[in-house]
Amino acid sequence: MGFFDGLRGAGAAEFDAGNSTNTIELTRRHQTVSLTKQDAATGHLRVNLTWRMRTSDFDSNQRTSLLRHPFKALRPPEVLGHGQSMVNVDLDLGCLYELTDGTKGVVQPLGNYLGDVNAPPYIKLSGDDRFGSASGETMYVNLDHRDAIKRLLVFVYIYDQTPAFDRTHAIVTLYPSNGPRIEIGLDERHPQARSCAVVMIENVKGELLVRREVKFVYGFQGELDRLYGWGLQWGRGYKTKVDR
Repeated sequence: MGFFDGLRGAGAAEFDAGNSTNTIELTRRHQTVSLTKQDAATGHLRVNLTWRMRTSDFDSNQRTSLLRHPFKALRPPEVLGHGQSMVNVDLDLGCLYELTDGTKGVVQPLGNYLGDVNAPPYIKLSGDDRFGSASGETMYVNLDHRDAIKRLLVFVYIYDQTPAFDRTHAIVTLYPSNGPRIEIGLDERHPQARSCAVVMIENVKGELLVRREVKFVYGFQGELDRLYGWGLQWGRGYKTKVDR
């Protein structure tokens, strides 16, 4: 189950991005950074989502069991069912956009609305990572057209019907064309949440600001829309099934 609205894009593309090893971490205490003041408000801003499943609960139980029963280490491993510690989660990266001419929409994998980096909305999603690979999902924002951008809300949602943000370790990282990368961790525990507004990129009187949001909601994109007043019309969307 999910929701979609926006522009249909073409295939994936590759772009250059900054390679700085420095990191700015946006937290509750330090929520905002200016790309303009960093001289990073031009070129392609790369936005990357990566995640891995938390296994600490399962690993901890296993270590405790081995300490109490050391001979278990000699036994063949048990085949475990699909339990909480082994939930498969399909996280998707998306972006609600509003341009200065009033155009609004969304770029996201659901519905194959991948956007365009050289034409409005100047946002391009490279594809859909279904299984949490090392490269994750990547989106590009063409900041050479920053004057056409009013605000962008980068969000993450769980496509399938298993709300399990508390079982994932997800990080959204922004790689500007210049200066340090910007990192936002989704490390708050909201076990029933299905979507999270991660970061707002906003053009404020010519200055491009990045502000941490990290607001979890229990619905999908339509609820994020209502929370931030986008005013789009939403309908159900589904993905085709794929094999690993």
